[in-house]
Amino acid sequence: MPTRGQTLFLCTLALLVIGVVMVNSAGLTVSPVPEGVAGSDAVSSEPALGTADVITSRSSVYTAIALLAMALAAALPVGKLADRLIPPTHTPVGYLYALLVFGVIVLGGLLLLVYVPGLRRTVNYSTRWIALPVVGSVQPSEIVKWAMIPVIAAYAAAMGPRLGRLFTGLIPALIAVGLIAAVVVLEDLGTGVLIAAALSVLLLAAGAKIIHYLAFTPLAALGVIAAIVESPYRLARITSFFNPFADARESGYQMIQSMVTVAGGGIPGRGLGHGIQKFGYLPEDTTDFLFAVICEEAGLAGATIIIALYLVMAWTLVGIIRDQTTPVLRYFTVGVLATLLGQAMINLIVVTGLGPTKGIALPLLSSGGTGWVLTAASLGIVIAIDRDARSKRAATEPLISPDRPPRRPAMA
Repeated sequence: MPTRGQTLFLCTLALLVIGVVMVNSAGLTVSPVPEGVAGSDAVSSEPALGTADVITSRSSVYTAIALLAMALAAALPVGKLADRLIPPTHTPVGYLYALLVFGVIVLGGLLLLVYVPGLRRTVNYSTRWIALPVVGSVQPSEIVKWAMIPVIAAYAAAMGPRLGRLFTGLIPALIAVGLIAAVVVLEDLGTGVLIAAALSVLLLAAGAKIIHYLAFTPLAALGVIAAIVESPYRLARITSFFNPFADARESGYQMIQSMVTVAGGGIPGRGLGHGIQKFGYLPEDTTDFLFAVICEEAGLAGATIIIALYLVMAWTLVGIIRDQTTPVLRYFTVGVLATLLGQAMINLIVVTGLGPTKGIALPLLSSGGTGWVLTAASLGIVIAIDRDARSKRAATEPLISPDRPPRRPAMA
């Protein structure tokens, strides 16, 4: 019987492997027929997906890096690090506020790098990336999304019961989360909302009161509405969600093509590499809408496997949360669970046409080096947290059950 950490690793490995295969399949192209070629020579060969092509692909390299990051993170002595680095619960609140401000300044500065000339990289009218030598394109919002989890988890653990106080406990954390989410929303509404929602789940799990959150709900809703209204393309996505066929060539095109791709596979699917929509019909087929290609080529069975893997990961993370007694490690795992599951749910809702179009990737599947590496590294830390919990439990369990007397050695 595998441990929870081993189950988490196997699910991550399965998603990464499927992601590599499907990203390469979705990236297949058909070469145009040269001018002047006619007859039987004009029939171009069918695009093929060979094993060598997959192994040597860019996504395979990122998978290897992600697994290495996961292994290194899983080897961390998280229990000792938590004891040494996390301030105790009797730490003065002023010191905790200073640490929170420092974290916001560092991560906020990282987000603002996308506006620095020479570093910023714009794709599809959105500036979300920075171009670095050797490394290539990096998405700061992806880094901040995972980095904010330990920042807020550490703050919540150090605050302890004081987090239940509105003005001195919760509001400083909400200001930090709100500022980071607001900067992310400038270029990426979906990721900004995901960060705010996941960290809110973390704070509620750490002892924040729901009634306090309800008081701030109208303000958060107004912020999201303002972000939508001030951006014409975001507003067009919302209106096209209710009737995508009203503007089938522009704002409704992505949703229509995604639903056609999902439905095109039926129950059995068209077969790996035999999808049709990826050949110029479905935009962002290797990234945000990869699940649609999976549905078309692998059918209902493939879609079920993907959803089942996420559900197993979620159930495993819940078990790790229940077993962990160190507050900061438990809160960190809650943040990872909320982020991973929330991101997957948003993507699946968008791809299947149940929500307005939003560019957010399917974790560990959609093409993206930064996302794969950081997600795998975060899950590696959770594996280390599971190992820490098991070692603590083994140290406290008696070697001999008190309900059963020790067995006498047999007579020679």
